[in-house]
Amino acid sequence: MAERILVTGGAGYIGSHCVLQLLQAGYEPLVIDNLRNATRGPGALPVSLQRVQLLAQTPVAFLELDMSDGAALLELFRTNRFSAVMHFAGLKAVGESVRQPLEYYGVNVTGTVRLLEAMEAHGVRNIVFSSSATVYGDPRYLPLDEKHPVGGCTNPYGKSKYFIEEMIQDLCKAKKDWNAILLRYFNPIGAHESGMIGEDPQGIPNNLMPYVAQVAVGRQEFLSVFGNDYETVDGTGVRDYIHVVDLAKGHIAALKKLKENCGCKIYNLGTGTGYSVLQMVRAMEKASGREIKYKITGRREGDVAACYANPELAERELGWKAEFGLDKMCEDLWRWQLQNPTGYSKN
Repeated sequence: MAERILVTGGAGYIGSHCVLQLLQAGYEPLVIDNLRNATRGPGALPVSLQRVQLLAQTPVAFLELDMSDGAALLELFRTNRFSAVMHFAGLKAVGESVRQPLEYYGVNVTGTVRLLEAMEAHGVRNIVFSSSATVYGDPRYLPLDEKHPVGGCTNPYGKSKYFIEEMIQDLCKAKKDWNAILLRYFNPIGAHESGMIGEDPQGIPNNLMPYVAQVAVGRQEFLSVFGNDYETVDGTGVRDYIHVVDLAKGHIAALKKLKENCGCKIYNLGTGTGYSVLQMVRAMEKASGREIKYKITGRREGDVAACYANPELAERELGWKAEFGLDKMCEDLWRWQLQNPTGYSKN
């Protein structure tokens, strides 16, 4: 019998890539999503999961469900036997979180409490949580390892991830039969090499590379570069970009680690290499063969100069290492953008 894995937020960018990896690794994912950050398709499945189904040649089980609905979650666990949960569901825009902190705490933190309550009630004690390098705040040293202090977050989005990490760690301390892996992502970019699934921001992109790709394809006029006076190679912010497929493979490695009754473990998922905004623009120009116009503007509140990972612990304990370099990330992103100029929607 294939292991059944509950995937919350599995119709989104990272979730959909993980669902594909789960299917290809022989698991049986059941996806729940409220479709706030996904595109509805004809029929029951969102478009992203219809395409995952085509790529995997395997049906995807899906249920439209909101994490705030504790009764629906309890019913879901009552009627299914899950061996583990992969938890992606949540709001994720830094700027929006500054404007709407209560919504971010309500959706991300309260939604996770409801999920953990349902898991505890039905004896499912294994979880992989989608956390973020934002929990580190302004880096005191680089590269960032898992021992770096956390909690000095610069925005409510990062704080919500930090609070959830703390909740899960407290739960694992209190209940010795719980196993949790907290994966701190750096900056996921790229797309599946088929060009069939990728990142489809709802509205104006919040993240650099989807915006750069939309400039290249003609959906946006130019890129605003927030600050060129940082102490970095060219004055622009430096980040650790990781291919979304590498990230998804990290989740499969984490699932296998849970089998060891590992307790609570924390891992960075990044490449260990930082690239500046302008280096990313040049790489995308190379991949697309198009000029990407940009304007330098003032720094954004909450941005740090540089942030990149020390990913050695994940390699040592999970046997996972990022395989794909910058050229591959940009080529796959460009293929997705070219094949899907308006994302998953037809208009």
